[in-house]
Amino acid sequence: MSGIEKVQLNDSSNPDERTIVIYQQDIVPCALDLLTELVKHKTVALTAKGQAIPTAVAVANIVTENMMKGNSKILDIIVDSEEEADRPLVSTIKIVIAKTN
Repeated sequence: MSGIEKVQLNDSSNPDERTIVIYQQDIVPCALDLLTELVKHKTVALTAKGQAIPTAVAVANIVTENMMKGNSKILDIIVDSEEEADRPLVSTIKIVIAKTN
């Protein structure tokens, strides 16, 4: 995959959902990789931390508003923060995207 660093099986009971961890990277190749995962699976969750959050938001927007307009939707957006050892809080985001057709 050119843009997505890591694709993981989600621990949830839904086998059709994938979790993708987004890092700081080029947006368009990552969007194409997300599109590929959406073709294979009904739902995909994008997760990102800190500086990678704008990339995750842009990827979700490109896929739902351009590449799969009318055939996908954002189900949920969860914004949170987590504390790492000896570091300040880091913002996190999880964006769940689903195919509608």
